[in-house]
Amino acid sequence: MALRKLVAGNWKMNGTLAALAELDGIAAAAAENGGVDVAICPPFTLIAPAVARAPSLAIGAQDCHGQAKGAHTGCISAPMLVETGAKLAIVGHSERRADQHETDAEVRAKASAAIAAGLVAIVCVGETEAQRDAGEAEAVVASQLDGSIPGEGTGVSLVVAYEPVWAIGTGRTPSTGDVAAMHAAIRAKLTALLGAEGAKVRILYGGSVKPDNAKELLAVADVDGALVGGASLTAAQFVPIIEGAVAASA
Repeated sequence: MALRKLVAGNWKMNGTLAALAELDGIAAAAAENGGVDVAICPPFTLIAPAVARAPSLAIGAQDCHGQAKGAHTGCISAPMLVETGAKLAIVGHSERRADQHETDAEVRAKASAAIAAGLVAIVCVGETEAQRDAGEAEAVVASQLDGSIPGEGTGVSLVVAYEPVWAIGTGRTPSTGDVAAMHAAIRAKLTALLGAEGAKVRILYGGSVKPDNAKELLAVADVDGALVGGASLTAAQFVPIIEGAVAASA
């Protein structure tokens, strides 16, 4: 089943109000290439102004808390994100799993909270270089999916992003064969976990996606889009990836 592709940009801890000027070109490209969905996830401080500047784009967050409210200093809840105009929330990104020591259980709680608030949850999974070299990549990702995917997830409310940790921001990418094998394994696991809905969940590839490799990666079976880091910070880099997704969908 061919799913509509989603190209999502993760700005990470980058961007001030001046950076929102890049959204003009991105929004224009998204409107011209209506065959794919486009989203930008800027820092929390930029979500509301991003929504105001580019109302036609899906604007998302890079995290949310697993509880709707409470004594959690410095945290942002999913209902708060909804009030800013956000439509999506990335949860379980490898940088948060590593730097903030997030567990699968915490990621699952965050995904559930996002879905309950009406957001689309983008759940990230992926192996380290050591785990891949040890032949454990698929087992590691399967375990993360087991622990991180909420049972109430559907093809509408849930997206999975596979991001080999060793390829993020390094310029290295797995072979298309490696990507195909992992995405097929993820699809099988999603079907085992969610039944028929597992076939409808979009699986994004994330890891040094750039204009020169986007079309090839996005043409791989079960690659339903991309989660893009650094290349999403400017329209000049991000628009060709959107166009690559359109070409791969043709």
